[in-house]
Amino acid sequence: MKIIRTRSWSCYRSAFLISFGLMLTAPMPATLASPTQEPRQAAIDLAVSQVRPALVRIHVVTTDHRQGREVKYEGAGSGTIITKEGHVITNHHVAGKACRLVCTLLTKEEVEADLVGTDPLSDIAVIKLRSPAGRAFPVAHFGDSRGLKVGDPVLAMGSPLALSQSVTLGIISNTEMIFPKLFWPFNKLTLEGEDVGSIVRWIGHDAAIFGGNSGGPLVNLRGEIVGINEISLGLSGAIPSNLAKTVADSLIKAGKVSRSWIGLEVQPLLKSYGIRQGVLVSGAIQGSPAAEAGFAPGDLLVRLDGQTVDVRFAEELPLFNQRLMSLPIGKEVNATIWRQGQEHSLRIIPRERESVQSKTEELKAWGISASNLTLWMVKEMRRLNKNGVLVKSIRPGGPCQEAKPAILENDIIVEVARQPVSNVEELAVITERLTKDKQAPVPVIVAFERKMERFLTVVSVGTRIPYDAGLEASKAWLPVGLQVLTRDLAEALGWPGRSGVRVTQVYPNSTAERAKLQVDDLITAVNDQPIAASQPEDIEVLPTMIRQYKIGAAVELTVLRAEQPLKIKAVLAASPKLPREMKKYWDENFEFTVREATFSDDVEDPAKEDNAGLFVDNVSEGGWAALGHLAVGDRILTVDRLPIRDVAALEKVMKKIAEIKSKSVVFQVRRGIHSAFIELEPAWTRAR
Repeated sequence: MKIIRTRSWSCYRSAFLISFGLMLTAPMPATLASPTQEPRQAAIDLAVSQVRPALVRIHVVTTDHRQGREVKYEGAGSGTIITKEGHVITNHHVAGKACRLVCTLLTKEEVEADLVGTDPLSDIAVIKLRSPAGRAFPVAHFGDSRGLKVGDPVLAMGSPLALSQSVTLGIISNTEMIFPKLFWPFNKLTLEGEDVGSIVRWIGHDAAIFGGNSGGPLVNLRGEIVGINEISLGLSGAIPSNLAKTVADSLIKAGKVSRSWIGLEVQPLLKSYGIRQGVLVSGAIQGSPAAEAGFAPGDLLVRLDGQTVDVRFAEELPLFNQRLMSLPIGKEVNATIWRQGQEHSLRIIPRERESVQSKTEELKAWGISASNLTLWMVKEMRRLNKNGVLVKSIRPGGPCQEAKPAILENDIIVEVARQPVSNVEELAVITERLTKDKQAPVPVIVAFERKMERFLTVVSVGTRIPYDAGLEASKAWLPVGLQVLTRDLAEALGWPGRSGVRVTQVYPNSTAERAKLQVDDLITAVNDQPIAASQPEDIEVLPTMIRQYKIGAAVELTVLRAEQPLKIKAVLAASPKLPREMKKYWDENFEFTVREATFSDDVEDPAKEDNAGLFVDNVSEGGWAALGHLAVGDRILTVDRLPIRDVAALEKVMKKIAEIKSKSVVFQVRRGIHSAFIELEPAWTRAR
């Protein structure tokens, strides 16, 4: 299981099962002090010494898509080095959607890694450590998972809770573990639309594993990898090493796993049939090789490619599915079926299996995340072809949502500006051409399909600058802080019956300071006009009176100071700008907004001697700035050691960073009285 910092790691359909299992799983004591156990302890020590140098803790920045945005979040998992060149096996749900990978070795050395290939169907991924040519990494070796027996001692190794490489001890509890029907409809582990349990029959064991153990090895006492830890259902579950090794070898060799597909849907034999051999055909997908070969619901498949078929129990189904997917692609295969008591021979030509889902991408100019259609999607949606772009999620307030009619999730964009759109790549090219050198969004007619209907709408395509409320007209202002002299306060201070406002703060370097106003002064009149303020809600009475005068005008204030009446002349200043009126900058690569400092920011800043820097106004969840822990209210002082005094300076620096695609960017910020350096580490991708 992977541990994720910024959201619950239980993010797929079997979340209930896995979370429930974690609550029940308890650590197994590994104290082996009895003299009769000394040989076993020696075997454990040897096994640990053989595998532990090859263990890695994987820190990952993973991408997901929601509300029309690509969202990044941090997670951690485990892995094992399986080649001297630095190939590491782990889970797909750990590294399969990573945009940055950093591995910590046993030596505590941190090494960056790249994704070599990933396979959601088996939940296996391979990454490769970056290293100078010629470096040889310590390696762990695979054992034969078919030789495991219930009761065999095993070690679960990895980095639970992202803490450090660790080892727990247990025994094999079940060599044929599947999701029980009891939990229907939650008896599937689905990743990227793929049912992992359709080909994986887990090795159940009781060695304690926790979030962060995902991808770590299950090891026998010979120091061999016999499984890749993945789930906990009360019992822990590991992917058998024989399957994991086969998948890893394919990923290392080709970057993907090629499987055959015939579109045959099967289930274990029904008890009421009284038949003890074969597998029950529940259906054949329309247009598939199985349908073309003549398979029909109710057939009993008894031989396939010269081998007998026997699927009486659910535990036998994953192995049969593995057989189906290993049939030779493009070569004819014979099948023998029983139909209404008669034997028939069918001929099938398997095709290469497509993934259930395709990669999701963010299209910022449209305010959506979208993907290409796959064969599976076309079948499910009953479409004739794969042309079009599937809308996966919508950004609130974005171009597609604001169109009338709005484009919604699961709609399919098929035409833009009267041009057919076949896939995401074509849509990106058209978008770039439409928006190139445009300063404002471009209205474009769009055709999209929703179920069986075809709609037309107009979408204003293009990146939008965050909303700016605009400037308010400056008005006259007395630069002091105030509170109303309430009746109770006046009586307590010995001024019964008085009304007016009390000065709580005199802003430095202001006209009020030059007029020598002081904290505790009671202002009772302006140019002999009494200030009728005696309730807290009267706080705007004096500012309203002041706004009747022009900026720069001199007014005479009637002031009571230490019971002595005074007449003080003060020049009125221009009212300071509000935060929403300040010049702003939005960085779409790191997803944060800054504004220039207001008068009140500088007054309230503890470091009054230095008024440089910009205030962070917004940090989008799941953006690179958020991952680097930039926070709203931070004051950015420098970026990559360059001083930042205004929006223009920051915009210039950030554009240069985007041009050269800096591997890391360092912000110096002040947060209250504290200062810190924040390192942002983007994984640059081409913007759509």
